[in-house]
Amino acid sequence: MLIGEYTHIIDTKKRLAIPSKIKKDLGDKAVITRGLDSCLFVFTTKEWQKLVDKLSNLPFGDKDSRSLKRLMLAGASEVSLDGLGRILIPDYLKSYAGLKKNVVIAGVYDRLEIWDKSKWEIFKQQSEKEADNIAERLGELGV
Repeated sequence: MLIGEYTHIIDTKKRLAIPSKIKKDLGDKAVITRGLDSCLFVFTTKEWQKLVDKLSNLPFGDKDSRSLKRLMLAGASEVSLDGLGRILIPDYLKSYAGLKKNVVIAGVYDRLEIWDKSKWEIFKQQSEKEADNIAERLGELGV
């Protein structure tokens, strides 16, 4: 299970160490892609296949469907963990998420999210302030 919040550094060679607590759950290979809210998503190969299956069933004629497919699939890159458990973040993804040196890796069950640390702090503060309202709205959906 991919959970937890970890602060790490992207080294000068654009490598990011995956926290040891979640390395085994991620596996030797993963898929990294553009995420939502200005972060990157990292999926296990199993979870990636589930997402691809869902995306492939979206209607081709719908503009939003095409846009989401392009965002997620064209931006995807398979990555392998090196001997030290690091992944290489491609330049275009680093730029997309505005990643600098300090990042946060957030485990959100079925994927990891990689955030620039300052953006994560802003997001987290806003979400924590709205937690009660968010819970109430999701409660209406049966969550």
